[in-house]
Amino acid sequence: MAEPEPGSPKSGSRDVSPPGRLLKRSNFKAASRGKRFHASAFSLQVLRRPDADNVVSAPRVGYTVTRKVGTSTERNRIRRRLREAIRTTQDLSLQPFHDYVLVAKRDTLSVPFIALIEEMRRALAHVHRRDGKTSHS
Repeated sequence: MAEPEPGSPKSGSRDVSPPGRLLKRSNFKAASRGKRFHASAFSLQVLRRPDADNVVSAPRVGYTVTRKVGTSTERNRIRRRLREAIRTTQDLSLQPFHDYVLVAKRDTLSVPFIALIEEMRRALAHVHRRDGKTSHS
């Protein structure tokens, strides 16, 4: 069997494992009690999980895209854009033992992708500040 090409998905060239997924409603509700950051394209909610309760320390990410945001096609595009923005910024910003919930807004479709990534980086930096403030921007 031939070796995979360097850089291909099966070559193992990624240094960072993908984040886990939030699937249960109770995890989404718990994250809503954590720190928040409001951007033009999304709201980010972050909750640090207790170390003792977790076997897996990888960060987990959940996405909320309600029907108010648009049609099913638009909601799927929004979800894909947010997933890609997380994938792009995770190596710098996602921390172990944290749950992240991205609540999409309609502007997620119209914001240029570079601006979306910058907002994501700013949001992650904000929620991980050490001063403990949870101010909204």
